[in-house]
Amino acid sequence: MSAAPDDELTEPYRYPVPPAQGWVAEDLDRLPDLPRHTELIDGSLVFKSPQTRFHMRTMRLLEHSLLDQAPDHLDVFREFGIKLDSRNRPEPDVLVVQADADTGPRQTCLRPEDVLLAVEVVSEESEVRDRDVKPRKYAAAGVVHFWRVEQGADGSPVVYVYELDPALKAYTATGIYHHTLKLDVPFPLAVDLTAVDERRLRRL
Repeated sequence: MSAAPDDELTEPYRYPVPPAQGWVAEDLDRLPDLPRHTELIDGSLVFKSPQTRFHMRTMRLLEHSLLDQAPDHLDVFREFGIKLDSRNRPEPDVLVVQADADTGPRQTCLRPEDVLLAVEVVSEESEVRDRDVKPRKYAAAGVVHFWRVEQGADGSPVVYVYELDPALKAYTATGIYHHTLKLDVPFPLAVDLTAVDERRLRRL
């Protein structure tokens, strides 16, 4: 998405000037006219670039598949922030959360202990954040499961699956999935990754 607000501007967009100590997580709720889905990483605002068709359709496939197969005590959010600490409030593309983490319609972010799985679909401008910065921060905050999703040679998603080593507070790779994603954790799940361009779920 663009770094300017969605509605057409009559004046050039004026980017917020950060305070000397940087922004804090609560500033995302207070700053006027921020572009949608602005993130906070190490006290700096991060604006997202326009979304590709692959990115949009991969999020849709994973969100709908997770919703369809998640047990009742879990819910699935899309593009929703996690307040990891006062200076970090990233927004994973898809999240699996405890159902009771929903505090009402005015909620703007989650606590890391409420998040079971964070998913990042890698785009060209977000490679460093999605492959390195965000996974390290999610792991340090205790998010148990992380998926990184990249576009494969055939155009379908490839899912890199990680699980938290609680002693090291770091992720361990547990598998790379092409064409079909089948897992037992965080709950039994099967996703046909080749169906990324289809409008309806293809159940396995």
